[in-house]
Amino acid sequence: MNVFDFDNTIYDGESTLDLFFYYIVRKPWLLKHLGTVLKAFARYKKGGVGIPEIIDRYVPMVEKDALRVFDFDNDPKRFWNKHEKKIKPLYQSLRSEDDLIITASPDFNMEEICRRLGIRHWLTSRVDRATGKILFVNIRENKIKAYEEAYGDTPIDCFYTDSHENDAWLIEKVAHAFVVKGNQVTQIK
Repeated sequence: MNVFDFDNTIYDGESTLDLFFYYIVRKPWLLKHLGTVLKAFARYKKGGVGIPEIIDRYVPMVEKDALRVFDFDNDPKRFWNKHEKKIKPLYQSLRSEDDLIITASPDFNMEEICRRLGIRHWLTSRVDRATGKILFVNIRENKIKAYEEAYGDTPIDCFYTDSHENDAWLIEKVAHAFVVKGNQVTQIK
C-alpha cells in the first residue's frame, strides 16, 4: 500500500487554506479571521502548533460558524471545479490502485477530489455535517492513530509527504519514505 499526504505532496498548495479563501469570496465577513488563519498555518508548517492547541483554540473558531459557512453538498464540487488543476502531474506517475490519502483536510472536501481521481481510500479530519462539529483532527500523531484504527498493522510500502516534521510518526512506521518538494521526490528512508 502506498500512502500519500495530500497538501503540498500531490496537491500544489494547502487545500484547506485555498478552501478558506474560497469561502472568503462568498462570505466576506470571514476576513476577520484571516490573520489568525495565516499565522496558524505558518506555525503548523514549522511544527509549532500541536493537537491540544488546535483543539482548544482553532476548532471552536471553525465550529462556531460552520453551519453558516459550509454547504457540504455543493461547495466541494464548486471548489474542485476550480482547484482540481492543482493536482500535481507527478501523482499520476506514482499512482496505484490501493493508494491511501491521509490528510488534515476535511472529509467533506476530500471525498469529492478522491472520487474524481479514482482514489478509494482516505483518512481525513472529520466534520459532523448535521452539527458542524469537528469530530477528529487528522494531523501529526493522530494520522498514525487513524491509520492503525482503520488498517491495523497492515504495512505501508511507501509514504509520500512534504513535511518530515509533521509526518514523523508515519515515517517511523513505513518501509520507504519520500519527501515531495514541488515536483521533485527524494527518498529519505
